[in-house]
Amino acid sequence: AQIRNLHWWTVEYGLIGDVKNHKIYGAGLLSSIGESYSCMQPEVRKLPYTIDAKDVTFDITTRQPQLFVTPDFQHLVNVLEEFANGMALKQGGLSGMKKALESGGTVTYVYSSGLQVSGVVSEVFSLNNQVVYASTKGNTILCIDNKVLDGHGTDYHAEGFGSPVGKLKAAYLPLEDMDEKNLQKYGISEGKDCRLEFESGVVVRGFLKKIIRHRGKNVLFSLEHCTVTYEEKVLFQPQWGIYDMAVGERIISVFAGPADPVAYQLHYQPPAERTHKIVHDEKALRLHSLYQQLRNLRENHIVSREGVENIWQVLRTEYPEDWLLSLEILEYLMRNNINGDLRQGVEYQLSKLKRNPHFQKLILNGLEQIYADL
Repeated sequence: AQIRNLHWWTVEYGLIGDVKNHKIYGAGLLSSIGESYSCMQPEVRKLPYTIDAKDVTFDITTRQPQLFVTPDFQHLVNVLEEFANGMALKQGGLSGMKKALESGGTVTYVYSSGLQVSGVVSEVFSLNNQVVYASTKGNTILCIDNKVLDGHGTDYHAEGFGSPVGKLKAAYLPLEDMDEKNLQKYGISEGKDCRLEFESGVVVRGFLKKIIRHRGKNVLFSLEHCTVTYEEKVLFQPQWGIYDMAVGERIISVFAGPADPVAYQLHYQPPAERTHKIVHDEKALRLHSLYQQLRNLRENHIVSREGVENIWQVLRTEYPEDWLLSLEILEYLMRNNINGDLRQGVEYQLSKLKRNPHFQKLILNGLEQIYADL
């Protein structure tokens, strides 16, 4: 919701400059003739754009009571970076894991060793505002660099995954950074029984079958006959099979979705709805051709009373309600000093169309712009 709010007040409805002298850059404002005018009126409050805009909601069905003004585009980037730095993607940690737990959706949390765990977070234990153990439920995969580790896909971790987070008790090095010699100091060797006691109080006991390393870091220990406890809770028992323990001092990132969507067997059904293509009838296509004819005269700097009069006669008789091309014809006539009955006829037609309240403001704005430019 906060990302959506920032998008709305910038990409869609943003102003640039200062609160007293600003211009439109938001696509939503630029695409609305009515609101692009009304937004500049004093009754619409103009506020400096800050990170606080993330908490300002909007109603897409009505005109906005306030708009935000950025001094320049670099300021937009700065605010977005400030917001991004507070996201779970960059923060990780307990706050990121809490968001993952609350979401109830598939997420990926990343250990400081680089190991990625993708699944639905079911439980998070913490101590002193730090994650000490995290679990998932259901299909889970373990990845490195967004690619599933061999043998650690959803078929193997179909019942979920749980593992401690943190440093070993009394260890000066994080477990992921210990080489073979350092591991042996703490009684950790492949092919031997070991006991790992973490600073948090989590204790892992079992037979260390295998260590997986990546780029010089320990990322995963696989243990047989393993028991895992935390305080009075038993988190893993030997009869449950192999215990795969993620290695990492911290959770450095949390983001939505699996790290490896293909391995997670994440598939999206193509939407049943198809893009609606407008099929123009012959009358509409003929009107489009009139616009194109006038555009050709204007862009090729051709001054032709006969050419513009032919366009006007068709427009007047077949499309009497089309106010926009009438304005364009008037602009062409005035710019090229073509006066007389032709110009009077166009002005008279526009004066009649102005009586329609749906057209009045649009035509007045157009006339004001024409007179201001000439």
